[in-house]
Amino acid sequence: MEIVINRNLIFAENQYLETERLKLRPVTLSDANDMHEYASDEETVTYVFPIHQSIKDTKESIANYFIAAPLGKYGIELKATGKFIGTIDLRVVDQHNIAEIGYSLNKVFWGHGYMPEAAHKLLCLGFEELKLMRIFATHDIDNPKSGRVMEKIGMKVEGNIPNARMWKGKVVTDIIRGITLEEWQKLHN
Repeated sequence: MEIVINRNLIFAENQYLETERLKLRPVTLSDANDMHEYASDEETVTYVFPIHQSIKDTKESIANYFIAAPLGKYGIELKATGKFIGTIDLRVVDQHNIAEIGYSLNKVFWGHGYMPEAAHKLLCLGFEELKLMRIFATHDIDNPKSGRVMEKIGMKVEGNIPNARMWKGKVVTDIIRGITLEEWQKLHN
């Protein structure tokens, strides 16, 4: 008999997660100023989403993406200061027992290991609680820093997709990286 996992319930029970230095929590409208700080910076959002021109853009993004369907989506807050520095999400495809991870981080906080720390916590949730068989991510070939985060959490290159999509008027080659449950278990047992 197949065990049915209610992943929405698991996400609902795990809306608040902690790591050594971070709190992962629901994104709210009170995060708009901190999010706008990086969402309005072209260097930070080049590969992630269209630049926010106004605080209204940021509030609409929060309402439409994070609040409208909050499960699996987290704001990243520094425990030491309470500063909201980015977001991370785990988008589950139930029928295939897989998920895609995505993230965005204020460039002021790049290079401190925050994103691998947050991503590792979501992989734990994905493999140990949600019982996924594979978690993957994609990044633009011109964005090796994002690939480095994926590498640090154990993801391996699974393939390159030339002419994968158009993004901001440019033809993009995507790199797919992933980690399977078996690979995760080998790294953590």
